[in-house]
Amino acid sequence: MTHSDADILIVIPCLNEERHIGALLGWVDPVAEKVGARILVVDGGSDDRSKQIVEDFMRGSERVALMDNPARIQSAGINLAVVRHGMNSRYMLRLDAHGKYPVDFCEKLLAEAEEKGADSVVVSMYTEGMERIQRANAAIQNSKLGTGGSKHRHGSGGEWVDHGHHALFRTRAFLAAGGYDENFSHNEDAELDHRLKLNGFRIWLSGRTHMIYYPRETFGGLFKQYMAYGRGRAKNLLKHRTLPSIRQLAPLLVCPALLLALGSAIYWVAAIPAVAWLGVCFLFGFWLAISERKPDLVLSAVSAIVMHFAWSLGFWRQLFASQSARPSA
Repeated sequence: MTHSDADILIVIPCLNEERHIGALLGWVDPVAEKVGARILVVDGGSDDRSKQIVEDFMRGSERVALMDNPARIQSAGINLAVVRHGMNSRYMLRLDAHGKYPVDFCEKLLAEAEEKGADSVVVSMYTEGMERIQRANAAIQNSKLGTGGSKHRHGSGGEWVDHGHHALFRTRAFLAAGGYDENFSHNEDAELDHRLKLNGFRIWLSGRTHMIYYPRETFGGLFKQYMAYGRGRAKNLLKHRTLPSIRQLAPLLVCPALLLALGSAIYWVAAIPAVAWLGVCFLFGFWLAISERKPDLVLSAVSAIVMHFAWSLGFWRQLFASQSARPSA
């Protein structure tokens, strides 16, 4: 059986994941054999040992293949994988090279898709860290201060939703909605979910399984990631002419609050919004450290500040850039 003939295609976007890709393949290979799937690693130009690790693994497994993704970004890589190798597949599963999954992850997704008649099954995502800063980043990303109460970041008993962490698609639904928008390097999942809903497809948030994500290991990496998320969210809202949700308003106001604080030398009250935000972040960090009895988690206050500021900055930069790029009347 070739990848193009497989009823289930598992796609793994990859870029410089030498620390994780080997373990992921070791887990998913026997799973793919059990459910009759084929595995396609789509590499976006890794310059570490990622491709070598995949090629070495391929020598012992006929189920695994490697494909280059010239566009580098995940959205383009997954689209290319489906077009080249998944057009005849019933299901497409997307796995993150930067993640860890329960043993029966794929089986439970497939079972729920069949039972619910869902066109997409999404999952809850929890973060784990191994080093000190990574643990702080994970702690804040698992909290409501970091995610605003997003359903797929705090678990679910199973429900129909508008968005979640992407895991499984009926291939026909993915293709009918147009696949991922390749203009999006981030937030492509939420953008596609919007179009799936517009086209009448249904998204089910699994109550039976989840995935573990390893967050960025430095504050600088976290800043770049969340700035890109903010840009992606702004592009999404501009494309579909929608408004930010209530949970997005708080981080959206961080940059305006900091700009307002510049006027505090003249009017001290101008600093109140920024000081209040910083105070909440630091108090939350201390509360996490005390409640979890892990002093290092006080750094989660810095994680929250970085995430909020980067997301807000990315959003506003994209918004103003899009407005200035509009042709004049």
